[in-house]
Order: sequence, then C-alpha cells, then structure tokens
Amino acid sequence: MAYYEWAPYVSVAQRRARATREMRKLRKKGKKIEPVEVEGRKIARTFWGEAWCKHLEQFSDYANRLPRGRTYVRNGSVCHLAISKGKIEAIVSGSELYNVDIRITPLPLNKWKKVRKRCAGQIGSMLELLQGRLSNQVMQIVTDRNQGLFPGPSEIKLSCDCPDWAGMCKHVAAVLYGTGTRLDHQPELLFLLRNVDHDELITADLELQTATTGKGKRRRLASPDLSGVFGIEIEESPQPAGKKRSATKKLAKKRIVAKTKTRSAARIGKKATVRSSKGAVSKSKAIISSKEFIPTSAAVARLRKRFGMNQSQFAKLLGVSQPTIINWENAGGKLNLRQRTREALTEAAGFTPEQATKKLRHN
Repeated sequence: MAYYEWAPYVSVAQRRARATREMRKLRKKGKKIEPVEVEGRKIARTFWGEAWCKHLEQFSDYANRLPRGRTYVRNGSVCHLAISKGKIEAIVSGSELYNVDIRITPLPLNKWKKVRKRCAGQIGSMLELLQGRLSNQVMQIVTDRNQGLFPGPSEIKLSCDCPDWAGMCKHVAAVLYGTGTRLDHQPELLFLLRNVDHDELITADLELQTATTGKGKRRRLASPDLSGVFGIEIEESPQPAGKKRSATKKLAKKRIVAKTKTRSAARIGKKATVRSSKGAVSKSKAIISSKEFIPTSAAVARLRKRFGMNQSQFAKLLGVSQPTIINWENAGGKLNLRQRTREALTEAAGFTPEQATKKLRHN
C-alpha cells in the first residue's frame, strides 16, 4: 500500500472482537488487564473524575485534541489502563492495538506542603476525601490550575506507538479521558500518580499536630479528666519532684478515689459488673460514662483495647485512617478534634465490646 493510501476501514464491532481475543491472550500470559468501561455518555461522574477531565480541558494545548479520544473511550476502545507511581500505561484498540505510555512528574514537595497547609482542619475523614465530599474552599485548593494536585502540560509526557505524528493522538486522548473514569472508582490513584500520600491530608492528623506541638511542647490532660471518662482511679505519670506539685498530686488522687467509690456504689444493681479480687475492685469491667467522650491519647488507647481491636480495626470503626489512630495514641495529651470526630468517639464509648464488633462488621 502506498503511503498516501488509507488503511481499510475496520468497524467498532470488529475492533472490539479482535481486542477481546488479544486481551484474553495477555491474561493467559499472566498480565492483569484493567479495561475502562464508561456507562452512558458521561465519561466521569464524581468529583475527582470530573475535576481531572476539566483540568486537562482548560489547557489550550489539549483543548482541541482531547475530543478526539471521547468516542474511543466511550465505545470501550481503551482495553487496558493501569496507573502506578508517575505512570499511566494503556492499550487502545484502533486499526490495530496500540500501546500508550504517559509519564507524570511527581508533585513537588514544596507544592504538596502548601496544599496540606491550606487544607488543614477542613477534611474530616478518609471517606470524605475519597468521595469528594469537600467544601468549596478545599475543592478550589486541590483543583487549582497551578498550585493544585493535577499536573500541567509541562509535567506530562505522552507516547503512543501508532503512526500518527501528532503529540496527542486520539489513542492518547482516550487514555487521558479513561484516567478520569478510573478516578471515579479509585480516586486514591491520583495521589499515587503524583507520588504523595493522601493520608497526610486528613484533618485529624493536622489538627493533632497543631494541638500537641505548639512551640515544641505537648499539653497533657490532667488525670481527673481521664478519671471522669472512665470512672476509675488512674495513677499519674512520674513528674519532677516539688513540694507544691506533690501536694497537688495527693489532693487530685484523693478526689479521684472519692469519685471512683461514689460511682462504683451508684452502679451496683445496674449493668456494670464489679468483681472482687483480693479486696480490690476489678477495673477491666468498668463502664464508660455516658457523658461526652473527652479525647485524650490514653482514653483512645484504653477504649480501643477495651474492644480488643488493633489500630486498623479501631480506625475503621470510627471512619478515620490507621495513621490517625497511631498519632492520637502517641500524642500524650488532649486531642483537639472536630465535632464530628468527637461524636464518633462518644458513640463508640457507649458500646459494649460485642456491639463494637458488630458495628465494625457492618462498616
């Protein structure tokens, strides 16, 4: 065939059938095939998917070329699309099967720090983040054309082994739109693509740092507050000797003991189970007060251990990330949390271990 002749037309059905056969062969060879499937006419439906597509469309270099790939991604021509750190690899069905390779520059550390700082205190949980349930202010931060999470044209390198001389052929355009579809279902892949950890955006972690590291010092919760949460006597951590401090500690301890005895007596005949062991009241069965949970490192750790859960399970119960629980328990003082998080802890504090386990299974 001469160079000026067109390749024979191949219908979408024929291309699809051939692509299916080739993908089946690749699967047999052990390759994990991840096709892009678009339901209906809309390529992206969630915040992250739509934001990705809109971001790319606002650049003049891409605006006139991206539409060429819409039909391809809608009719299922993107047979495989895999996202990894700084890379998108895909196979697109055209007159033949073409391999597309897109490289994304990692998000610069100083830019990521600015995004984290600007989002501090405004994202409540991992669920909110990944479902895109964000305030307008946070949405503007993460989608900012120059300072947000999405890459600009200079940070994207495109490659396709088709004969089209254009920098962005229709196969590459289809893959870029297909990435938006993929982010609909797996938004965490955007953070992987930019080589940053989405856990670092969670509000609880950032609030914790603010509450516990002011001028290099940590604020600790007085033991009477902790006793008020659990209704049991708590021994204070050793502190530097001093006459005034010793007197204060003794007075605080007497008050704790008095409260413990009063509450123990009030619980007799109710749901609390008190057992004697060599004349001492067992602390392991103490019932948590129904008052609002006072969030401290020790209180969180004690509640988790009461349920017999590891940090990952306890995080799932509360709807936060595992690093958040780790940071809470290592802070060593009172935690400054959002109202929603405090309410989740208060609700959990009212559970029995059986109820907590049951709720965990349903989360």
